[in-house]
Amino acid sequence: MDLSALLNHPRLLIQVPLQPLQGHRFQSTGFPDIGAAEYSLADGRRMLLVESSQSMANRLETVCWDEACDDWVTPLKGLPYVRVVDHDGAFVTNSLLEAHRLNSPYILESEDKSFFDKLKAELGAMVTGKVDLRKLARVLLSYDVNALLHGVFLAKSELAGGRLRLPRAISAFIEASDVGIATSGGVKFDQVDPSGDAKKGFGHVPYHRDEYTGRMVAYFNIDVAQIRGFAFDDAVTSLLLALALYKIQAFLARGLRLRTACDLMVAGAPEVTQPKEFALPSLNALEAALPGLIAAASSHFATPTVTEVRYTPKKDGEGKKGK
Repeated sequence: MDLSALLNHPRLLIQVPLQPLQGHRFQSTGFPDIGAAEYSLADGRRMLLVESSQSMANRLETVCWDEACDDWVTPLKGLPYVRVVDHDGAFVTNSLLEAHRLNSPYILESEDKSFFDKLKAELGAMVTGKVDLRKLARVLLSYDVNALLHGVFLAKSELAGGRLRLPRAISAFIEASDVGIATSGGVKFDQVDPSGDAKKGFGHVPYHRDEYTGRMVAYFNIDVAQIRGFAFDDAVTSLLLALALYKIQAFLARGLRLRTACDLMVAGAPEVTQPKEFALPSLNALEAALPGLIAAASSHFATPTVTEVRYTPKKDGEGKKGK
């Protein structure tokens, strides 16, 4: 699998048509106070944000993790990450599953400061002066390769004054065009006390429901220029590109049940819009190639590859300034 052709282009852009697995309606993502994100284009076409970039980042990470085994899926075994356990050694969370990755409070706000102190020692030279993003990238590669693709913001004053951040190198969203609203409704039925207090969960409670119809497209963007700018060797660069492509293909293969009423399927072949000459590797090809790519880059990973942090909540008032 030759990915070198990508290195001459700043972006890899992919779009994939989607449709509901059954029927025509689908449930949009919703936001507090505003509900669904509807908008119009200059030509008057009604548009809808079906899945945001924030949510898609989480979904592209989820397909990499085997919840039954609490480990990477088989093709990705051997990649580094930070695992959080409680005082009994039981699994709590990890840097792949956390919304803020290495900046998770379970990793950096525990009484166990061993990993925090490692980061502080390795990044301490950047307390003042210009932030060395390549050095930050090397540290992230060692402990949490996933953060190199999905971005991170280490917002701690002890770590380079809270200035350590990388934007996403892979981003995605799903939108629908020419949308229509399918309005329906129902009632929460209480056969015991139909006139009970609805605020306490009793009684009949009628409700309305808005679903949508329209043409859906998933968009994916890999920032090849950013990955190239890390200045890693060819083995690591190839691994990052293959991992980003794997996330996309795995999501399309098994991650399209976004919500109960938004179960989707691929409706056509993925299209590479930039660079057009690039042939998108299949999921099978990526699964076959990744173990070798991980092995080739493993000298850059921490030993052991899983860094364990024991999470113990800080005592009340700890870390707060006194009068």
